[in-house]
Amino acid sequence: MHRDEIVQQLVKIGSVKFGNFKLKSGIMSPFYIDLRLIISSPKLLKGIGDAMWQTVQSADFDVICGVPYTALPIATQMSLEHDVPMVMRRREVKDHGIKKTIEGVAIPGQKCLIVEDLITSGASIFETVVPVQDVGLKVHDVVVFLDREQGGRQTVEAKGLHFHSVITMTELLESLQNDSSIDKSQLEQALAFIQSNQFTPKKETADV
Repeated sequence: MHRDEIVQQLVKIGSVKFGNFKLKSGIMSPFYIDLRLIISSPKLLKGIGDAMWQTVQSADFDVICGVPYTALPIATQMSLEHDVPMVMRRREVKDHGIKKTIEGVAIPGQKCLIVEDLITSGASIFETVVPVQDVGLKVHDVVVFLDREQGGRQTVEAKGLHFHSVITMTELLESLQNDSSIDKSQLEQALAFIQSNQFTPKKETADV
């Protein structure tokens, strides 16, 4: 599935919205991207998974891990399609049994690809990177479908990781304008929001 076709399908299922939306950070945004809806559109889910695989296929990894929850079905699709083992991070660790944070077979020393649906500041990615590393896996690459271009890429790269994305928010917006899904004023408003709401990566020397 071509990238522009993926964007068109996202609009069709209501994943791309324009208006006034309060984000997790508390900031009000003129657009909202809800990729959770793709689980109800198998062909679109596969198209996104295939596009992400093509973006990162030259990277070296042994196992993949999706950031919960939206990226889990994408990581699962990539795992099944290309016969690559998958591990999964628990958001809630059980208070009984062996209290694992990472499910699946995690062999220390293996390289793990982190899969995320979209990136804003990059914080949620490291909520998965850290526990993955804690069980001995090595993380060198992160792949996302959509880069909102608000500092997430810089945060990931500041930690020494390779960042891969299928599409940027600017490219998505331009695709929408080209097929008349949005007008020039909506495009300009969205681009202005991106530029005025940047997350600066912390200058740390953490070994990730």
